Amino acid sequence: QVQLVESGGGLVQAGASLRLSCAASGGTLIWYGMGWFRQAPGNEREFVAAIDWSGTGTNYADSIKGRFTISRDNAKNTVYLQLNSLQPEDTAVYFCAADGDYRSRSAPYRYWGQGTQVTVSS
Repeated sequence: QVQLVESGGGLVQAGASLRLSCAASGGTLIWYGMGWFRQAPGNEREFVAAIDWSGTGTNYADSIKGRFTISRDNAKNTVYLQLNSLQPEDTAVYFCAADGDYRSRSAPYRYWGQGTQVTVSS
């Protein structure tokens, strides 16, 4: 059973950057497509970014394209999300997920982390 643990969230001012990490235990991520999602208070969870098993294929939500970058280090069993030029509307709990089709923004994922809070003040 793969377990995912997110870290790197925090409280920042608008324009700042954060780097989120998603570390896996209990299994390897090497063959899995990985995704990042977020959920703001009162909103449904939404797709943010996804990456294929090799790290060469990526997919981004239109709202964050050009500001966020997803990457992975299979040797470390870890996936990252670099958040740049953060805005108050990026405030949400960010979740990582494993074992999904990175090409589809609505694909189901088998494993989910507990999330890390990102809060952006204006």
